[in-house]
Amino acid sequence: MDAGKRMVSEIFTGSKILEVPFFQRAYVWKEENWERFLEDIEYVCSSGMPYFMGSLILKQQMTLSNSTVGDIRLVIDGQQRLTTISILMKVLSLKVGAQNKFGRRFLLDDGSPVLRHNRNDLPAFNKIMQLDTLEELPDDSRITEAYRYFCENANPDKLNFDTICNKVLFVGIDLDQDDDEQQIFDTINSLGVTLTTAELLKNYFFTRRDIDAYKQDWYEVFEKDDETRNYWDTEITTGRTKRTYIDVFFYSFLLIKIQDPAYDLSTEEKVKFSKFERLFDSYKTFIKDKCNCDRISILKEIREYATLFRNAITQNVLWEELTPDAGIERINAVIFTFDTTTLIPYVLYIEKNIQNLATKNDLYAALEAYIVRRVVTRQTTKNYNRLFSERLILNQVLSRDDFNAYNAKSDDVNNRIPSDEEVAKAFHESIIVNKYAAGVLYLIESKIRARNFHSTRLLGVGKYSLEHLMPKKWRNKWKVEDENFDAAYRDWTLLTLGNLTIITQSLNTSIRDADWQTKKTGVGTKGGLIKYADGIETLSDYLTLDEWNEDKICERASYLAEKALQIWKI
Repeated sequence: MDAGKRMVSEIFTGSKILEVPFFQRAYVWKEENWERFLEDIEYVCSSGMPYFMGSLILKQQMTLSNSTVGDIRLVIDGQQRLTTISILMKVLSLKVGAQNKFGRRFLLDDGSPVLRHNRNDLPAFNKIMQLDTLEELPDDSRITEAYRYFCENANPDKLNFDTICNKVLFVGIDLDQDDDEQQIFDTINSLGVTLTTAELLKNYFFTRRDIDAYKQDWYEVFEKDDETRNYWDTEITTGRTKRTYIDVFFYSFLLIKIQDPAYDLSTEEKVKFSKFERLFDSYKTFIKDKCNCDRISILKEIREYATLFRNAITQNVLWEELTPDAGIERINAVIFTFDTTTLIPYVLYIEKNIQNLATKNDLYAALEAYIVRRVVTRQTTKNYNRLFSERLILNQVLSRDDFNAYNAKSDDVNNRIPSDEEVAKAFHESIIVNKYAAGVLYLIESKIRARNFHSTRLLGVGKYSLEHLMPKKWRNKWKVEDENFDAAYRDWTLLTLGNLTIITQSLNTSIRDADWQTKKTGVGTKGGLIKYADGIETLSDYLTLDEWNEDKICERASYLAEKALQIWKI
């Protein structure tokens, strides 16, 4: 690696190719970027002061024996700025009649541009670079928009070709072929928008010579239309970080692969490959060291697993009526309601390896019971990643009986299944976060409604609000005449599941904190529980009560616990 100050005249020499990865994201600068850039360049030309444009990372590439250019550098960081400079300098050269000067730096001997662009921008960029005169261009690409902007706004009296070449500088970093570009890019991160693992992998798997393979094994799977692209670009929360489906998929796929006994990975190697932050590097190392550089076979597997992933994983289930039947829909509800995205690798493994639908859904029922029991009893989730991404896959757990047997013999106390007694007690005592409490109540509701053939349609869990039947501010409106009354006990009890319900709309503040009768009926146009909890089976019987107190909370907690133990049997 060689780092130092680089002038534009040292970067564009007319004798080396600057190659943007062929499948790199398109040029994205807009008018606000061009305006600021032009103002800065005008200042450079008027003052003669050096102007730094940030970092530029180039990586040395191997050249083919028939290549007419002996120096090819891959543009790791700097695509947007190099593109903008090239367009500005082309427009300027046409305005001042300096085409020969432009050609010596920005074009190769064969007349093609020094900056070899990605597939999205290649036609428009090459068209501009090879213009002999300023002319109107018909397309609406961002590249052409930049050209139009500089045609209209670049003033030759305020710009000087040679000054720009010698005073506009980069902090240049030239990498050898063996240097880790992703580590350096992440460290500098001068673009402010990090490349996704998927973007890096696409450029790792395919070159300009692999168009057919790209179309078959990548484009058709991840990019063929807006619906496909929008799905894979969907962001979900994983831990404290938002990640796209496509990055979660590649992480899940690799976690499944490294559990394959055929690769005989050590524990240390598995830990190394399981770092999300180093996922691209893990893929390169795994394919090189464990797959004999067989990218083709890995791509075929990726295509198969990606299809399974897209058919199985969606957070849209949060906004749709949930089926009462065990299966992938309810598992999605569990994953995205209880923030257990660590389940995804195991779910993908199940989808790949279980063909019998009844067996698969039976296992999903066991997983739902396992997660919900642990949510209610407030068990830790810190070991889920190891359980769902390693142990169950490594031990080929592919049925409900296998899952229960594995947990029965496991010595991992942190991942145990809570007993019926613990679950029943938790409905009276556990205080869990509102989102999870709503999820538990919703999943119970979805089962009860199906059994009772309810006429009111169940909405998606994301469309319900959580309401405390007895409000936290009960002291304002809830009269207490018993001199031995324990206020602290009430403060705690009203936070437990027996006092919570899901409703279709949050109550007005004045109703939410009102006395029991007012809270049920509402006032005027401000509806109460009877209106917004209409059809909620887990609450309807209790809305007929004349009073609501700790005894009633306890009674409803017992009712909910009974239903939960019927639904989530072990």
